[in-house]
Amino acid sequence: MEEEAFIALVQAEWDAMPEKYKAHVENVALLVEDEPSAELRAEEGLEEGETLLGHYHGIPNTERGSEYGVGATLPDTITLYRLPILDEAQELTDDHTNEFKKNVTKVVRETLWHEIGHYFGFDEEPINKREAEGTNHFKL
Repeated sequence: MEEEAFIALVQAEWDAMPEKYKAHVENVALLVEDEPSAELRAEEGLEEGETLLGHYHGIPNTERGSEYGVGATLPDTITLYRLPILDEAQELTDDHTNEFKKNVTKVVRETLWHEIGHYFGFDEEPINKREAEGTNHFKL
């Protein structure tokens, strides 16, 4: 999937976030990069062959005190990594173009939820538990 189409898909999934969640997401920039940097890979302790699908960087909503935003405050970022996401979607696909796009959408949606979970203050353990239970998605 070309970068432009991938970015459009990511934006559509971001825009589809239910309003009851979107209303609480403030000062967050959504980014797309091809892959995590060597610095981030080292910071996250990734081994050879391991990668990230996404990364949240910032101050979780639950830790923002009354002084948050006083003065110049850079936005938090949620970065999705296009090439690892495409690889993950390909692993789920049986060589059907329509199935591949559906799987890319699924991986993007799950990755966005995972990173938004971090924004809302969840650590890896509760997010991974929800993913294992199949409840790691937005509910209206």
